[in-house]
Amino acid sequence: MAQSHSAGKISSTTSILLLFMLLITNTGTTGAQSGVCYGRLGNNLPAPPEVVDLYNQYNIHRMRIYGPDQRVLEALRGSNIELLLDIPNDNLQNLAQSQDNAKKWVQDNIKNYGNVKFRYISVGNEVKPGDSAARFLVPAMQNIQRAISEAGLGNQIKVSTAIETGALAESYPPSRGSFKSEYRGAYLDDVIRFLVNNNSPLFVNVYTYFGYISNPRDISLDYALFRSPSVVVNDGSLGYRNLFDAIVDAVYSALERAGGGSVNIVVSESGWPSSGGTATSLDNARTYNTNLVQHVKGGTPKRPGRPIETYVFAMFDENQKQPEYEKFWGLFLPNKQPKYSINLN
Repeated sequence: MAQSHSAGKISSTTSILLLFMLLITNTGTTGAQSGVCYGRLGNNLPAPPEVVDLYNQYNIHRMRIYGPDQRVLEALRGSNIELLLDIPNDNLQNLAQSQDNAKKWVQDNIKNYGNVKFRYISVGNEVKPGDSAARFLVPAMQNIQRAISEAGLGNQIKVSTAIETGALAESYPPSRGSFKSEYRGAYLDDVIRFLVNNNSPLFVNVYTYFGYISNPRDISLDYALFRSPSVVVNDGSLGYRNLFDAIVDAVYSALERAGGGSVNIVVSESGWPSSGGTATSLDNARTYNTNLVQHVKGGTPKRPGRPIETYVFAMFDENQKQPEYEKFWGLFLPNKQPKYSINLN
């Protein structure tokens, strides 16, 4: 299906190259250059060495993967790609129960790959309060942090977890942002204390696409795609022209209310699907991703001038995901061809 979508477009490798050059330039020493998530739920994807070559070809210097796949880690050896490595939710109980288990995990998946540039470890992804993993999340984070520190890597690798914006109880206006009590009680208050104590960021998966399709009456497509020509939401002295900023600042407000005012946000996923659902098209996907990588360089109204490290979702279309629109978030087809040209002017 993704192949047919590309047939009517003129894929410009030059334009795509400019996109990924944009991902890594003009960010100075802020550490805010962006990356791309490498999901692997497809049966037709390139081999990991080919994927690493593709990242290098397009100057993508940061990658997120969703578990310590040994083939991917081997392919990353000696590269300059910085890695955000997830620990899957179903591993948290084992790591929470024993410091020795955490130490072995770090040995097997970090220390054994000394020439891989690990940047972050995300202990869990979008853990919900009712999940069996919820009570193990913070103990697992603590054990992994101790193992990382004991390995002499505490200044190099930051430990955190990724949340969904469904953890917000209020998000409108952004200054009223707050977390749901069930998230705070299950683990989020303890996570925030951990992040403050370790000077680590909070990973947040930010999808304006889902905000738009869940409420198209009140949220315009232009507001979701960074295309609004003027302020849409006034919040005291701050004005919001796009939903992305409003979501990120709502999370910042929620962090402040929970004692995490010093915690920075890393946007660990953001993107737009090109097919399979409401408002999905190659044009919308191109527009969102183009505008995203430009926009995050400038911060948000609440924290202007502070670039937001962001991971675009995703590198490839993944044909084993459901529902249908989940298959079409890729910047590339599985044959490594870019899906669309991107106008960055």
